[in-house]
Amino acid sequence: MTRRELDAAGITDPGLRADYGVCRGLNARHGRTYFLATRLLPLERRSAVHALYGFARWADDIVDDLDRRLTPDDRDLLLKRLEGDLAHALRTGGGTEPVVRAVADTADRHGIGVDLFADFLASMRADLSVTDYPTYADLRAYMHGSAAVIGLQMLPVLGTVVPREEAAPHAAALGVAFQLTNFLRDVGEDLDRGRVYLPGDLLAAHGVDRPLLEWSRRSGRGDPRIRAALVAAEALTRGVYREAEPGIAMLDPRVRPCIRTAFTLYGGILDAIARHDYTVLHRRAVVPRRRRAATAAAGVLKVARARWRAHPAADGAAPARKGQGHG
Repeated sequence: MTRRELDAAGITDPGLRADYGVCRGLNARHGRTYFLATRLLPLERRSAVHALYGFARWADDIVDDLDRRLTPDDRDLLLKRLEGDLAHALRTGGGTEPVVRAVADTADRHGIGVDLFADFLASMRADLSVTDYPTYADLRAYMHGSAAVIGLQMLPVLGTVVPREEAAPHAAALGVAFQLTNFLRDVGEDLDRGRVYLPGDLLAAHGVDRPLLEWSRRSGRGDPRIRAALVAAEALTRGVYREAEPGIAMLDPRVRPCIRTAFTLYGGILDAIARHDYTVLHRRAVVPRRRRAATAAAGVLKVARARWRAHPAADGAAPARKGQGHG
């Protein structure tokens, strides 16, 4: 399927095809929910989405360093090198890392703003030194770069039926909703890395602080104050999903099933958290495989209907490069 995706996107250079393949592999291995939804996109748009995911994952892995072999200074140096490599690639089309070459090509083909990558890397750098966020406003400022810009990067790839600036706030909100979902699901794992992504003002409103979270994580015991804070965090996250949802109808009809499927699957993580009684400090909530499959199957049917309604010539047309009729 990789060959068909690359052919449909008009990516012919063998080296660049291999670079996109690396990104696709990262998406398939590490972004199960995201990758499943991506399979519902038209063929010609999948490679760009893989490139955006692959670059973001690469930077995130530098920051997290799950094996803990690198010092903060080591990670800062690697992040600076990645930033320099991307700047060079965006100017020249070159680049050292496969993910960098692929994402630079995607940015060129789809006219994705350089400032979005700068904002993303600034938030990644914050993860090297910032371990908590006192207020929700502080967290939203961080998530602009770490999540909202991902939604904004996706818009030129997906296409809209309204002016892009009208859809942009909803796309940004969807990126934030997905990340808030991950923060809630991964609160225990993040705590192991020394980070708390739940806003401090929300926790304090329920009598929760970092020592209480660490005690619960360490002891395996729950606390009603923690549960109340997590319920509030879930409600906050669902509110952001409501901000995002109107934007789905603003997208190209052929990509709506993909985004609707991702919307449903990520929302399903919140359902799983509630079903497990908010024990995210002790177990990881996942959407059952049967439900993921059923949601994907429903998406496939919607894709078939959308393609049947679309003009036949539109399916499989390769995107033009900037300056060649593609804005």
